[in-house]
Amino acid sequence: MKRILITGGAGFIGSNLAVRLHADGWQVTVLDTLSPQIHGADPSASPLFRSIRDIATFIHGDVTDRDTLARALTDQDAVAHFAAETGTGQSMYEIDRYTRVNVGGTALLLDILANARHDVRRVVVASSRSIYGEGKYVSAAGPVYPEARTDADMATGRFELYCPDGTPLGLAATDEASHIHPSSVYGITKQVQEQLVLTVCPTIGIDAVALRYQNVYGPGQSLTNPYTGILSIFSNLIMNGRSINIFEDGRESRDFILVDDVVTATALALTSPAAAGKAINVGSGLPTDVLTVARRLMENLGEVPLAVSGNYRLGDIRHNYADMTLATAVLGFTPRFSFADGIARFCAWAKAQGPQRNDYDASIAELRAKGLLK
Repeated sequence: MKRILITGGAGFIGSNLAVRLHADGWQVTVLDTLSPQIHGADPSASPLFRSIRDIATFIHGDVTDRDTLARALTDQDAVAHFAAETGTGQSMYEIDRYTRVNVGGTALLLDILANARHDVRRVVVASSRSIYGEGKYVSAAGPVYPEARTDADMATGRFELYCPDGTPLGLAATDEASHIHPSSVYGITKQVQEQLVLTVCPTIGIDAVALRYQNVYGPGQSLTNPYTGILSIFSNLIMNGRSINIFEDGRESRDFILVDDVVTATALALTSPAAAGKAINVGSGLPTDVLTVARRLMENLGEVPLAVSGNYRLGDIRHNYADMTLATAVLGFTPRFSFADGIARFCAWAKAQGPQRNDYDASIAELRAKGLLK
């Protein structure tokens, strides 16, 4: 297979994948809306778009438009389906948009493949760790998959998760057999996306793979989009000389993986026979707490005031990090970059970009107005 359509291919992960596959000899087609939230008011100035415009056939269009999507699928051997609205907080009040694009766009993609002639033999869909909600924990009785934390508990500073008897739960790596119970609209849409792809594709002779990405970061990530992740948000605040407000107690943790490693795993998923029909975690396999993230960024970008406020966002999870056993066994994938190495690469790139304008304050105000940020 050497012809591929990347939906959302001008986005952060999609554009990096396009560059890698082009270098590997693939003929790349990109379908993207060039959303202002990601690319700014002038997409022609977007570094992400500029990185792919000379190496891919570019189609400016929406994944929810049948004619555009059908045209993009012509003469393709594979599809990497990245087109989606992203942002767990924003998804809780832009419910129709997230569902229409993420679920509707995926349903339309599969509907076309099921009812029209095509050459597609493999679909890789970008899923997310958000489908798990809280990650896997352990107690004396065995594995535990906690439900979403309550407003009442977090208002008292009770951020960690406990057994009914008050014993703290132990954190464990979340494997693919773990309970799926997303705590955001975004997570629900990613769950539905992967279920649609893994259910429909085998019935129409297409191999399908769902990759459950953890928190992806790296050079090229938008510094202006307030919904793109804490590394870009914090780094831009630091470069602007502004203080950082750490939510909860700063000990909440995530699994951060450099985009270079994500692209490697995705390229393997496109060609590995053993991956067909599977949902696979893609992460570093290590948890890193938010305080550590902020301190590492300041080591590279400069010191600013740091406040641990106890603010919290409804729907946020406490911990989640990936069990990478299946990715290693099926894809032969292990991450190459440590968090320290990845942060250094990211910060060197961020310094070169310099301080950027962003809508972080407006996004925080919006979350407060919707009653999601306390």
